[in-house]
Amino acid sequence: MALKTYGIDRYVGNTPLIHLRRLSELTGCTILGKAEFMNPGGSVKDRAALGIISDAEAKGLLKPGMTIVEGTAGNTGIGLTVIGAARGYKSVIIIPETQSPEKMELLRNLGAEVRPVPAKPYKDPNHYTHIARRLGEENPDWFWANQFDNVANRNAHEQTTGPEIWEQTGGEVSAFVTAIGSGGTLGGVALALKARNPRIVTACADPCGAAMGNWFNCGVTEASDGDSGAEGIGQSRVTANVEGIPVDHAFTINDQRALTIIRHLNRTEGLFLGLSSGINIAGALDQARKGGPGQVIVTILCDTGVKYQSKLNNPDWLAAQNLKDDLPIESALDQ
Repeated sequence: MALKTYGIDRYVGNTPLIHLRRLSELTGCTILGKAEFMNPGGSVKDRAALGIISDAEAKGLLKPGMTIVEGTAGNTGIGLTVIGAARGYKSVIIIPETQSPEKMELLRNLGAEVRPVPAKPYKDPNHYTHIARRLGEENPDWFWANQFDNVANRNAHEQTTGPEIWEQTGGEVSAFVTAIGSGGTLGGVALALKARNPRIVTACADPCGAAMGNWFNCGVTEASDGDSGAEGIGQSRVTANVEGIPVDHAFTINDQRALTIIRHLNRTEGLFLGLSSGINIAGALDQARKGGPGQVIVTILCDTGVKYQSKLNNPDWLAAQNLKDDLPIESALDQ
């Protein structure tokens, strides 16, 4: 029998669902987190990266020897760098300088060329996404991944993440909740699950200061009050990956609830997660309240807390964000 061997890109996906025991007990629901931190690059964005690269290769847009360029808060850049290296591509990553130093250092260690830029609103021509687009246009041997408006991102989740959740729950999933960065995860999973059972609830967990909660609930792209320290989520516009997706409603989540949740899971259930995962899980708690006991609610555990220790484990950063580090988990049940 011939030995079968694969590169690291072969091992994206098929992540387990983890039962969040105490939160399930408190809500009377089964709350499950899809362990996307177990992907090769350490986050859910590996799926988007693989989908975008494979789609570009199939269309002849990405060829041997080319360079991938992308504007990213970090995890998509890591995914593109890891999957790209496995397939022989170099990466140039444009990243807001406000993102954690751990992510920038990891990108460099993985071989990417990292270009930090000042954080700007999307309407500014020097927003990191626009810089990446211009670099892709100016260099004929560069491919701009365009994660926000390239629906190969959404398609990857429709073809993999959604079907995995359906199969892992034996079709008993009642609701799916996650935040929006590019919109690919929520968009693709919502399309996949609704196609299998239109009664499955799909919901957005939106951080404070983002606009998607108002978009899904009211049809306007006005930002909610407040701000969030969560990286990689919180969108101000309707991206191509969000357009037309079947989402039932949205919840706005503050950082305190998210921090309380990830601290609890770290200390009592062995899960070390980033703040975006806490926002997702808080959204699952809100869905538990809205839909009542007995639901099977799935959310995304985006990545680990390793990339954010300089913030989440920094008392000065927590104090500046007015975050308390020792609240009981029961407090996270309150909206």
